[in-house]
Amino acid sequence: MHKMSLASLLPAGIDYTELKQQENRRSSLAFLNGTLIQNSSSSSGGIMSRTFTGGVWGLASSADMSSPGMEKVIRKAVANARLLSHSVNKGKILLPSNPAVGEYLFFSKKPAWSTAQRIDFIKVIDDYVARTYPELSTRQIALNQDEMEKNILTSDGGSLHSMTPRSILVIYLMTTHNGEAIQNYDVFGGFGQSEDVFDDPSVYFPEVDRIYKELQDKKDAVFARGGTFDVVLDAKLAGILSHEAIGHTTEADFVLNGSIAGDYLNQPVASEMVTLIDIANTWDDQICPVPVFIDDEGSLAEDCVIIENGILKRYMHDKESAQLLGHSLTGNARAYAYSDEPLIRMRNTMIVPGKDKLQDMIASIEDGYYLVSSNNGQADATSEFMFGVALGYEVKNGKIGKAIKETTISGIAFDLLKTVTMISEDMNWTAAGMCGKKQMIPVGMGGPALRCKVNMGGRS
Repeated sequence: MHKMSLASLLPAGIDYTELKQQENRRSSLAFLNGTLIQNSSSSSGGIMSRTFTGGVWGLASSADMSSPGMEKVIRKAVANARLLSHSVNKGKILLPSNPAVGEYLFFSKKPAWSTAQRIDFIKVIDDYVARTYPELSTRQIALNQDEMEKNILTSDGGSLHSMTPRSILVIYLMTTHNGEAIQNYDVFGGFGQSEDVFDDPSVYFPEVDRIYKELQDKKDAVFARGGTFDVVLDAKLAGILSHEAIGHTTEADFVLNGSIAGDYLNQPVASEMVTLIDIANTWDDQICPVPVFIDDEGSLAEDCVIIENGILKRYMHDKESAQLLGHSLTGNARAYAYSDEPLIRMRNTMIVPGKDKLQDMIASIEDGYYLVSSNNGQADATSEFMFGVALGYEVKNGKIGKAIKETTISGIAFDLLKTVTMISEDMNWTAAGMCGKKQMIPVGMGGPALRCKVNMGGRS
C-alpha cells in the first residue's frame, strides 16, 4: 500500500485530523453436493480523511489513493468540518488523546495457498461427507478468507499499519424427516490466513460426525416447554449474550442516547461470579479472533473491563464519547470500509471462565435444558433480548435427554446475569461473527458455559 504523509498536508487552525488508507480483500469457495458453486475474489480500497474542529466532524473519502488524491480528500474533510462548525458553533473542544504507533502485519510465513489447494482442501471434506453419509439431501462446504489492511495517521501522533486476516470453514448438512427439512452446521477457523489456520482436512472428519449426530438427534426433537427454567447456556450462546445484550448497551454512543447501562455505572448488574471484558487483542497469551492493537482513531487499544465481579465498571469509547463523559479512552473506534467513519465497536467480547466443569453444570439441573447453539439474535438498549436456539436438549435429573425443536429464549440480560450460579472452566471463541451496527464489521465473541435461568419459548 502507498506510504502516506499527513503533517505536510494539514492546514493551520485544525483541532484534529485523521487520514486512513485501507484495502479489504476477500476470497470465497463453496461446494454444494460435490459441485463447485462459488469461486470468487474481490478487493476494494481507498482513502478517508476525518477532521474535528469547532466541536463537529467533517469527512471525505475517495478511491484515488495517490498523493494528490490524499491532499484533495483532506482539504474536503477540513472544508466540511468548517462549514458545519459555522452553523453548530460549539467552540473549541479538545478531544482526549492516547496515541500509539505500531505495525501489525499478520501475513503468513508459509507459501500462500493457491486456489487449487483451497479447492482440494474442501473437496477432501466433501468427499468424506458424501462417502460416509450418502443419505443426506444437502451438503455444503465453504471456505472464506478475509483480509483488512490499513494505514492510519492522526494529527495527535497516532500511526498504524496493520493487516488482519480471518479464515472460516463452514460445514452445513441437511436431511429430511417426515417431509420436514432438518439442518445443522458449524463454523471453524478464525484469525489468520488459510495456510496458517487450516492444514490437514481429515482433522474435520470427527467434526462432520458430530454435526451429523446432532442432525440425527433433531429428527426426534420435541417441543420445548414455555416458561422460566434452569438452563446451561453453552459458550456460543453465552458469547452472543455478551455481545448483543450486554456489549451494545455499554457502547458509550448508546449510553449517550439512553441505553439502560447509563443508569448502572458502578452498580451491581450481575452475579458476583460474572466478569465481562471486551478484549483488545490478546487473551491468555493467545491472539483473539479480531485483534485490535491501535484503533481507527490512532488510539492505543486496551482491554475494557465492562463488568467486574458483578459490578458495571466501564463503557467502551471513541474520542468524542470519552470527551463528553469525561472517561478514559479504550480504543474501540473501528470502521469496516475505507469510506466508513469510525464508530464505537466491540472487538472480542467475553465472559471470563470460572471453575466449574460442564458435565457438573448439566448434572446439577433436575428439570431444564442444555442450549448449545443459536441461529440469530437481537437485543435493544434496555438489554432485552431474544435469541433463536438452533440446537438444544432436555435435561432431566441431571441427564441429557431428547433434542428440542428450534425455539427462542428471551429476557433482560442484566436480570439473567444475576441468576448465574455456575461458570465453566473452558473458554471458547466464536470466530466468524459479523456485527451490523450501521456498518458490518468482524467481531469475536465467546466465553464459558453459564448455568442460569432463562425464559424459554415453547408449548406450555
